[in-house]
Amino acid sequence: MNDKLLIFDLDGTLADTLHTIRDAVNMCMEHYGYPTHDYESIRERVGNGVRDLIGRSLPLGKDDPRFDEILEHFNSCYLITHDQIDGCYDGLYSVIEQLADKGFRLAVLSNKPDRLVKGIVKKLFPEGMFAISMGQTEQPRKPDPTVPLMMAERLGVAAEDTWFIGDSEVDVATAKNAGMHSVAVSWGFRSRESLVDCAPDAIADSPEELLALFVK
Repeated sequence: MNDKLLIFDLDGTLADTLHTIRDAVNMCMEHYGYPTHDYESIRERVGNGVRDLIGRSLPLGKDDPRFDEILEHFNSCYLITHDQIDGCYDGLYSVIEQLADKGFRLAVLSNKPDRLVKGIVKKLFPEGMFAISMGQTEQPRKPDPTVPLMMAERLGVAAEDTWFIGDSEVDVATAKNAGMHSVAVSWGFRSRESLVDCAPDAIADSPEELLALFVK
């Protein structure tokens, strides 16, 4: 067994789920008579959990008097759209498979609800490929280091032997807060320029570059 742990973000890192989020947001906005949003607009709003996503999508933000009701309705919409995903980003499944074959311990951590994360991971990958998959629970969400450190401890891996891999500034900050290495991937929901500004330990522009960081 390899003594290294790789924790992956889900949305924008393992799979392009943005259209499923956009469709749920727009179903919700239409229900309440608010303007809808296109792909790029939603892309700018994701990364910090659904409360922030909906807050950024409403004309009055979180000050909307029906905010909690709207948030609950969005969650019901997302239950309809969340698993409409064809697969991973091109070439990424093979990379994950090779990392697993090399004995790396693999995990998934997302700020989307835990039950949805587990369902998507189960749909995209064979059982057991990821030792742990977690979404938002009662624990603090990314970029808080609590959950990634808990994952590392559960798998018996030190923080300095753990890499956090994601497509946003939230993921880079999570790694830094946890004392872990950070790898930003540029095929997700943020521009490469914004990732450079976050100063990750490495940036991968393709799944092949990601693999080369760990398998020589």
